[in-house]
Amino acid sequence: MSTAGSITDADLRTRENNFAHHTWEIDRERLIVRRGQPFSITLQCSGGSVRPGRHLELVLHLGKRAETVIKLQKERGSGASWWFSQQEAQGEVLLTLHSPADAAIGHYRLAVLVLAPDGHILQRLDKIQFHLLFNPWCKDDVVHLPDEGLLQEYIMNEDGVIYRGEWYNITSSPWNYGQFEDYVMDICFEVLDNSRDALKNPELDLERRSDPVYVSRVISAMVNANGDRGVLEGRWMEPYTDGVTPTQWTGSVPILRQWSQAGLRAVKYGQCWVFAGVACTVMRCLGIPTRLITNFSSAHDVDGNLSIDFLMNEKLESLGGNGKPEINWNYHCWIESWMKRDDLPNGNDGWQVLDPTPQELSEGVYCCGPCPVVAIKEGNLGVKYDAPFVFAEVNADIVYWIVYPDGQRQKIKVNESGVGKNISTKSVYGDDREDVTLHYKYPEGSKKEREVYEKAGRRLMLPTNNDAEPGKLQISIKHAKPVFGTDFDVIVKIKNEGASDARVQLTLLVEAVTYNSLHRGACQRQRITVTVPAHKVHQEVQRVHYKDYAKCVSEHHLIRVKHIKVRRSVQLRHLSINKSIHCHNAPLCLQVEGRPVIQQPTTVYISFTNPLPVPLKGGVFTVEGAGLLPATKIYADGDISAGQTVSVKLSFSPMRTGVRNLLVDFDSDRLKDVKGFAKVVVRKKYRDLIRLM
Repeated sequence: MSTAGSITDADLRTRENNFAHHTWEIDRERLIVRRGQPFSITLQCSGGSVRPGRHLELVLHLGKRAETVIKLQKERGSGASWWFSQQEAQGEVLLTLHSPADAAIGHYRLAVLVLAPDGHILQRLDKIQFHLLFNPWCKDDVVHLPDEGLLQEYIMNEDGVIYRGEWYNITSSPWNYGQFEDYVMDICFEVLDNSRDALKNPELDLERRSDPVYVSRVISAMVNANGDRGVLEGRWMEPYTDGVTPTQWTGSVPILRQWSQAGLRAVKYGQCWVFAGVACTVMRCLGIPTRLITNFSSAHDVDGNLSIDFLMNEKLESLGGNGKPEINWNYHCWIESWMKRDDLPNGNDGWQVLDPTPQELSEGVYCCGPCPVVAIKEGNLGVKYDAPFVFAEVNADIVYWIVYPDGQRQKIKVNESGVGKNISTKSVYGDDREDVTLHYKYPEGSKKEREVYEKAGRRLMLPTNNDAEPGKLQISIKHAKPVFGTDFDVIVKIKNEGASDARVQLTLLVEAVTYNSLHRGACQRQRITVTVPAHKVHQEVQRVHYKDYAKCVSEHHLIRVKHIKVRRSVQLRHLSINKSIHCHNAPLCLQVEGRPVIQQPTTVYISFTNPLPVPLKGGVFTVEGAGLLPATKIYADGDISAGQTVSVKLSFSPMRTGVRNLLVDFDSDRLKDVKGFAKVVVRKKYRDLIRLM
């Protein structure tokens, strides 16, 4: 029999609180709230109220390995501490808890103590638990974003678009962030709990979880598995037989769940867009506004001189030099997160670059950022973190060199505008591409852009034996949009703007590369000599055959055509041009049957036709969608012959209403990264609609 005035139960008012705190999509059973915003719980008392003379005390416990204990004040404080108020009515005590806008995020346990007038504890109720997240809706939180439309995209939207390809031929693929899928939030905190800082000094780690700069830097390090217990292991070239080919992933949720369920063993494998997609999921889930960015023609500057040096011998063979080569990726993906930078001088708030792809060490750890985008635009490279590296990614100069057997170098070309093109992110107004290049730098070729580059610290050029080729001869490359598996033509045009005929040695090299410029081998090579009359254009057509490029092409289906003209006059002169060609995959078709209703079976039909002149083996479809179904594999029955169409169907029961993205990937031994998606509108059940009327 309970004592009069004792607490018998607690109601966390999860429905009301989670809805008010924009966490209803995460969980409808557990209490999940955001800092800087009050929430209420109700205590039931046996006698209708707490007995006169007794009073309540609230104590918070944060952390597992090392606990932080927080005693709540019973009146409004300075705003820098937790406090609560209470009201008693109709046999219940309503407690309203107020968290500071800079409270540490995490999993809290709340103890409610009933104290006697002399202060000793009469009753302790400590079964109350809740999670606290960052709050971009709160004006006092440093992640505050004052535009509701942006919050709906950068916090609440589970469906993303990732841009890949080349700057002049941009392709898009849907990505399922799934930050509100079951237990994803728990895994995000598991990521934080297993960082190097958390394992080394858990007390300090908990204290610093109030700071999004610290948290975002931890996430940047933990999404990759280099040097810690991180989520993803990177690999940029086959074999992938002991893991998943990076192009096969269509969302973050299977990766995070696999990492957690496997006892924190790194998931194999990721590449830049996969690392960025997972990081975006974690950051949005924790409450930090985040978007995924693609930088086309992205430089990887190793020596910090803000220049990418390409060294070649006279046969056009790449010379890596000593140490890691400097390369120019077709594209590179990272994320931007929105926050104030109280640790930096004024003017550095807003979007911050975070790059979880392991490239270079930052303070001894494979992470990058957060680095203010505005600092990159203005060339302020002294700010934290990793500003010189990020600046080079979007604004380095590219210098091409011929290295002769005697060691002398000839600078054959300097490209001041070849890096950082069409920097892209998904629009907040739909699935269209938004170009954010001007956020990172002033217009290419403008006086201001060159001034910023000089300010950032232009290096002294290495000595050369002669200057770059004058612009009398111009070369250009054109091609159609080839489908992988077909032969196609590459057209090379040489324009002679000089007053006399030019005799030109033309080397045509077709080679397979990965999207980050790793060479896979030469497919075709041709060397010819032509005479281009003054003020005329000469055209060469080179046929690229599937049987040749299939031997060495990567899963990215990228072919680089390299042409170098050598003209003999008083001195030997060179002029070079590279062109990357992405071979597109044949389309994958989806058809969703009927009008999908929540928790009722829905069927999708999927079909694909083999475009290759050879059979495909080991075909597998992977289907997933936030609020629709977890990642599900469907295996093709036997080999798929050349030109054969394979069809499969799948039934699933949608878990949440609204407009959802259904994503499908097809992979096989010879053909990978075939993507398709369909918009699915999930409706409420008829009886639920009647109840609302």
